[in-house]
Amino acid sequence: MSNKFIIAIDLGGTNLKIALLNSRYKIIAKELLSTKKFTKSTLIQAIIKSVNKILEEHGIARKSLLGVGLGVPGPINFKKGIIYFMPNISGWHNVPLRAILRKRLALAVFLDNDANLMSLAEYRLGAAKGAENAVCLTLGTGVGGGVIINRQLYRGSGSVAGEIGHIPVNLTGPRCNCGGRACLEAYIGNSKIEKVAERIFKEKINLAQLSALARKNNRKAIKVWDEVGSILGSALVGVINLLNPDCIVIGGGVAGAGRVLFNKIREIIRGQAMPIHRRAVKVHRAKLGADAGLIGAALLVDENAG
Repeated sequence: MSNKFIIAIDLGGTNLKIALLNSRYKIIAKELLSTKKFTKSTLIQAIIKSVNKILEEHGIARKSLLGVGLGVPGPINFKKGIIYFMPNISGWHNVPLRAILRKRLALAVFLDNDANLMSLAEYRLGAAKGAENAVCLTLGTGVGGGVIINRQLYRGSGSVAGEIGHIPVNLTGPRCNCGGRACLEAYIGNSKIEKVAERIFKEKINLAQLSALARKNNRKAIKVWDEVGSILGSALVGVINLLNPDCIVIGGGVAGAGRVLFNKIREIIRGQAMPIHRRAVKVHRAKLGADAGLIGAALLVDENAG
């Protein structure tokens, strides 16, 4: 990257994050908005308003900006910048968001799936750095995935590869927001885990509380995370046997459970994955935290601008 700035946007099922980054991918300014209060049109307007506000507040001229990178939680057409749909945000079907933002902002805009961008960030700068083949997951409102094959982000024939959250883990089960049934995401998304916790604790409990209790060896909390780790681990066994990666990286809010979750995942992989495959793979917690999607969006701009 030249000595220029980048605007990075991470559109999640819960929050919208907009940040200004410098040429070293350091976040200079960041704004956080709740996704749930917006319609499609007001969300687009909020993005435009926030970008202009950040540039104005920091005295950044448009000519000093390399571009805008944006990650979205759903399948997209990378080449055309079109959002096909977003499983956890209604009203977005075949939206040409890149073209809309380019016209309204008069800036270069690049669009990709948010888990792809998290994967790009972790591969270039984080826990998957140095890997040749890696699978990265981000566990939050939904379950996103990105795949690195031969040191390249793999997007697939229609730019929609990596949807690990929509691997079915049962023949029957709950309907998923994607339209499928018994998807991994339908079992281990944030709200699904909290429902399991409520069933076990007989009261409402959030993920942060659940993680804190598990660290204090609370049996009920450990039971919840064992259940989550078993389901996720089993899904990852299929991914490992199919792709033979040398690295699995797991991030997002659910990864905050830490050791109790990761130990169960590793136990399932050791017990179920094919011997050569399991010996080759290491499972890591993501290093870049909640800002991985923003850093990945900046890397996307840097790799595609000009």
